[in-house]
Amino acid sequence: MKLALLSESPADEVAVKVLVEAVLGAPIQQVHPALRARGWPNVAQVLPAVIRHLHFNTAAEGLVVVVDSDDSTVHTEAHEAPDYFHPQCRLCQLRAVFRQTVKKLSPRKTPGGSPRVLRCVGVAVPAVEAWYLCGRDDTVSEAAWLAGQEQGQPPYTRRELKARVYGTERPSLPHEIERALQEVHRHRRDTRRLEADFPGGFGALARDLRAWRQPGAPAH
Repeated sequence: MKLALLSESPADEVAVKVLVEAVLGAPIQQVHPALRARGWPNVAQVLPAVIRHLHFNTAAEGLVVVVDSDDSTVHTEAHEAPDYFHPQCRLCQLRAVFRQTVKKLSPRKTPGGSPRVLRCVGVAVPAVEAWYLCGRDDTVSEAAWLAGQEQGQPPYTRRELKARVYGTERPSLPHEIERALQEVHRHRRDTRRLEADFPGGFGALARDLRAWRQPGAPAH
């Protein structure tokens, strides 16, 4: 499957590729978008241009977008209701960008291919390092973060998550990539723990990916 990946950093992109292949159960052929993103605001800003580029200039079947939630509203099952949109939920926001962008594009005339670039969005709560700790630190999960938000007392900070994963709050890029790969490789054969501990962010990503494998998958 030909897929493009868009995330907040090169290290995130490397790790996300491993997780995408784990969910699909097969390697992907990565298509590199014309624009790269660094940080949440930039991802949202470049996404329409990335979708248009992939649609008109590549044979990419889908685009996987993964960002951190930081302190924004966490995506929950309630957000999956038809026509529901939460303005402070980054997953809802990114899905809306997809909808608004692709509806303006004429269908591609690719024999046997998708008429539009398929959508897959995941949001790591509160940061991708939480996914990396899944399975070896039981205190880290979406439920724990949601409970902390409700009580006004986060169970951990994003800096603490970085220190737990990398041994420092300011890792070099090579070290960040090395550690990210070490952690996500634990989930290469089974992503069920990630989906259980992070149902809103990683679970949404996994559902989008699995929907692509169904005949007649919607182009969102």
